[in-house]
Amino acid sequence: MQETPMSGEWITQDAQGAMSVPPNPNIGFIEGDGSGPDIWAAARPVLDAAVLKAYGGQKKLHWFELLAGARSMKETGEPLPAKTIELIRKCVVAIKGPLTTPVGTGMRSLNVTIRRVLDLYACIRPVRYFPGIPSPVRHPERVNMIVYRENTEDVYAGIEWESGSPEAERFTRFLLDTFNVTLPAKSGVGVKPISPGGTKRLVRRAIAHAINRGLPSVTLVHKGNIMKYTEGAFRKWGFELAKEEFADRTVTEEEVQSAHGGKAPEGKVVIKERIADSMFQQVLLRPEEYSVIATPNLNGDYLSDALAAQVGGLGMAPGANIGDEAAVFEATHGTAPKYAGLDKVNPGSVILSGAMMLDHLGWVEAAKLIEEAIERTIGAGIATYDLARQMKGAKEVGCSAFGRAIIDHMS
Repeated sequence: MQETPMSGEWITQDAQGAMSVPPNPNIGFIEGDGSGPDIWAAARPVLDAAVLKAYGGQKKLHWFELLAGARSMKETGEPLPAKTIELIRKCVVAIKGPLTTPVGTGMRSLNVTIRRVLDLYACIRPVRYFPGIPSPVRHPERVNMIVYRENTEDVYAGIEWESGSPEAERFTRFLLDTFNVTLPAKSGVGVKPISPGGTKRLVRRAIAHAINRGLPSVTLVHKGNIMKYTEGAFRKWGFELAKEEFADRTVTEEEVQSAHGGKAPEGKVVIKERIADSMFQQVLLRPEEYSVIATPNLNGDYLSDALAAQVGGLGMAPGANIGDEAAVFEATHGTAPKYAGLDKVNPGSVILSGAMMLDHLGWVEAAKLIEEAIERTIGAGIATYDLARQMKGAKEVGCSAFGRAIIDHMS
């Protein structure tokens, strides 16, 4: 791990969290596990090329490596060294590949740990369609929305106890003795916290994004008809936040009908709500009616992956985890270890996450170059195996060749 970058300057933030980005910022990167090194090797030149082309050498990203995951275990004996967290805080903005998460046993997800330790409470997943990508739906071009998923509460808070453990038995007895609630014998037990503070800061970011980008609506997605005091409270607190802080810029869907004849007032963001299971149907049948979605963690996990499937899969799905002190952009797919070192996996997710990162820095020209170049590359029929096998007449290329093709299509 490089303790201190040899060149470049640090991004700073004021008391309100506004960033000051120098023309040569230090940006930390985590390669990731499995196919992570392959996709990062393909992505980094794309990001550098976009910055060079957009700014003619007046701006430059100064990369330095952060250790996490399998490589960190090998070199330091720790999956996530404290130094890595310290350096992410220092550089303010970082990017990462996928990290291995054991299923059922073993250490807690490193991805979740990074989010919790740094309080990266907003998981942001934009979903859009690039023409030419195969899709299982008839009109994938109608999908263009961004999911704001709460990142630190709900079931991802990790409060649970294993079946048969003393903790689970103690909690089960507490429920019975205190609330006369009986659970099935040997139940594993989990607690699902959703707070007003956690909800409101997430919804605040979602509404601000819609206002800043001129988008028409923010939809609160919840299962409040069943979980009234967690997901139902998410809905309640979301509407409260809109009224408390954005009353002059928002209007509820109900108000649009009752006070505005069914037509949203000019310049107002419509605050909608949908039950989670109904929303899955809505994004398939009427995706054009939704632009920004705000939702608790588990709903957002399911929904963002389902949306990604409509536009080509996780290989083309970017993501970011953002808090008030730091932001970590990441590939949203898994490590694909069977393809590690084969130069095969689609690097589109981490490249598009890098474009999100550039946009976050305010380098919107470079971000736009990347998105347009990806569209031209796929439009030319050039794709990695996951897409090419479904595209008629496509030219299948490897991971690094796809990155080079994107650079070639920058203009």
